[in-house]
Amino acid sequence: MSKVIISTTMGDITVELEDEKAPIGTENFKHYVMDGFFNDTLFHRIIPNFMAQGGGMISGMEEKESGAPIENEADNGLKNERGSLAYARTGDPHSATTQFFINLKDNSFLDHSGKNPQGWGYAVFGKVIDGMDVVDAMAGVETTTRRGHQDVPVEDITITKTTLIED
Repeated sequence: MSKVIISTTMGDITVELEDEKAPIGTENFKHYVMDGFFNDTLFHRIIPNFMAQGGGMISGMEEKESGAPIENEADNGLKNERGSLAYARTGDPHSATTQFFINLKDNSFLDHSGKNPQGWGYAVFGKVIDGMDVVDAMAGVETTTRRGHQDVPVEDITITKTTLIED
């Protein structure tokens, strides 16, 4: 299994990617990691007891240009449990690109329940194996509303670098 170290201004988070169960999401994430896309992006949405989201906005809440959306593979059996990594998306189930979130608790209501608009769910493609204390610390920061976005950390939490480690 591949691992990625997400280095942030609050510390490092190591994630293990689910290459076999989430091949589309894993390949997509690895592509952006190897491209350096996530460098200088923010954890821009943090909701305590829910999740920490990042990977698509830069300082000033400007959206970073990403590639084409990927197919939702939330029916892969992986669950939105504490520490899992999943893709953020719009109302279109197949709209995920670069933004991801780390579940701060078990969020089973985000799991796949059917191939319909209500049931698609959010595709899990990895899990935190080291640095969950960093994610928990993020959950404690003060947030505000900025440029029409809610739950934005008052002080930027920046992803400084992502490093791919292949087994």
